[in-house]
Parts: sequence; structure tokens; C-alpha cells
Amino acid sequence: MKLWILVALVAVTLVFVVTWWMDIRERRAKTTPGREGLVPSPFESAVGFVTNFFDPLGIGSFATTTSIFKLWHMVDDRVIPGTLNVGHALPVIAQAFIYITLVQVDALTLVLLIGASVLGASLGAGVVSELPRRKVQIGMGSALLAAAWLMFMSQMGLFPAGGDALALSGPRLAIGIAGNVVLGALMTLGIGMYAPSMILISLLGMNPTAAFPIMMGSCAFLMPVGSARFIRHRAYALRTAIGLTLGGIPAVLIAAYVVTSLPLYMVRWLVIVVVIYTAVMMLRSAAAEKRRAVVRPAETEAESA
Repeated sequence: MKLWILVALVAVTLVFVVTWWMDIRERRAKTTPGREGLVPSPFESAVGFVTNFFDPLGIGSFATTTSIFKLWHMVDDRVIPGTLNVGHALPVIAQAFIYITLVQVDALTLVLLIGASVLGASLGAGVVSELPRRKVQIGMGSALLAAAWLMFMSQMGLFPAGGDALALSGPRLAIGIAGNVVLGALMTLGIGMYAPSMILISLLGMNPTAAFPIMMGSCAFLMPVGSARFIRHRAYALRTAIGLTLGGIPAVLIAAYVVTSLPLYMVRWLVIVVVIYTAVMMLRSAAAEKRRAVVRPAETEAESA
């Protein structure tokens, strides 16, 4: 069954690539000589490389990328979720091929949990792609605080130890499916699956290593599905997403096949601090957006008077 999962992943990847390429071609045709081009800058590609390099090593790419976007004012807050999902899709697909091939897990469990996450992403992307900027800011700020808390729990060794199972059945399988629907929906808002998936898998008594093919496989299928909606609504920064992809694919291959260990303990603490700071800045931006919305009607009334 794993072979069919990989075949399906190839098909999903091809559909995503064609969909994205059509949007790139259409937008490139509309780009006039005086406007900014679609070729990513070296910095945008570097962001893709660094964030995706640390993804297979257990830090994740969504929270770190969001922090860089916010600190360097790279992307409008409203389109950050779409840019994350579109830009990181192909690097995550590369990771999925690696971990589904190398790590043992029950194929039926893998298929059902992946399907659940795709359902969640399909529902979530349709909502997130049409949200106004302030609601995206509140959602992402809250999601980043949750991600920082999960990273803190990981650093303190507070995750459940897990068990030895490589398959789920009965009530545990039902809980796993329901949990992955929620995690898939949250992915479209910008909260990565690494820590939440690890917790869910461990609580269900599975071997924590089984989280890697489940998590990467889920993301590899759900991100193209969710990204299709972001692409259709143009709710993403195209040039930056291309940079994330170009830098990200070689990064995950190096991290997965070449790098066996790194002193990541202090790096994770640094990421936690940066993510909390970014979450606070995102929520402050949402508060400022609300104040501006209150001031505008007052100014309009004053002018009409």
C-alpha cells in the first residue's frame, strides 16, 4: 500500500505544480517592465533554505518563516498563511517521500490519517483565504503562541513518552482521524504539524518515530490541496513563495541525508523567544488595525458634519 501512497503523492504533486505554474505564467504575462519581477531575491531563497533545513531536524518551518516575514516586513500579514502553504509545499513533499520510504508505520493508519488532514486543510483553506487581515493577524498570533508553548514543552521533556505501536485501530484510530482533521485545518492558518502531531501520536500509544511519515505525509497531501485555494484567491505572495521553494528543496535533502545531528538545544530556545516576540507583534498589529477601523468612521462623520 505504501507504493500506492507514493504514486498518489506523485499525482498530487503534478496537479499542484501545474496549478501553480499556470498562475505564475498568467501573472508573469501581466507583469509590465516597470513593475517588480517575479524572480525571488537571494534573501528570499535563503529564508527558504534556512527554515526548511531545520524542518526535518525537529524545529519546523512555519513558525520560523513567519517570524522572519514579520521581523523583515517581507509579506503582508493577510497573505502569510497562503505564502507558507504554497512556498513550503514542494520541500515538504520531498521530505514525505524520504520518511514514508524509510520509516515503518502501518499503511492503513497512514492513509486514514493523511486523508483526515487533507479534509481539514480543504475546509480550513477556504475560510482562511478569504479572511480580512486583522482576523489573520489574530489567528496567526494565537497560533504562534500555541506553537511556542508546544516547543517549550518539548524542550522541558513534557511530551508523553509514547509506546511501541506502529498502527491504530478502534477508538484510538477514530481519535487519530479526528485529531488530524483539526491539525490539517490549523496548518492553513500557519501553525505547523510537527509538535502537535508528535503529541497526538504519542498520546495514542504509537512509536514517536511514526509521527514523521504521518506528519510529513499529511502535510505533503494537505498543503497542495490547501494551496490550490490560496492560489485561486491570489492570497499569497508569489515571488516569496517561489524563493521558499527554490531554497527549501535542497535544504531538506541536505538535512535528511547528510546531517545526522546538530547541537540544536540552544537554537530551539532562541526560536521559542523569537516566535513569542513575533506572536506579540502580530497581535499588536491586529490591535492597531482595530484602532484604525474605529478612527476611520469617526473621521468620516466629522467630515460630513
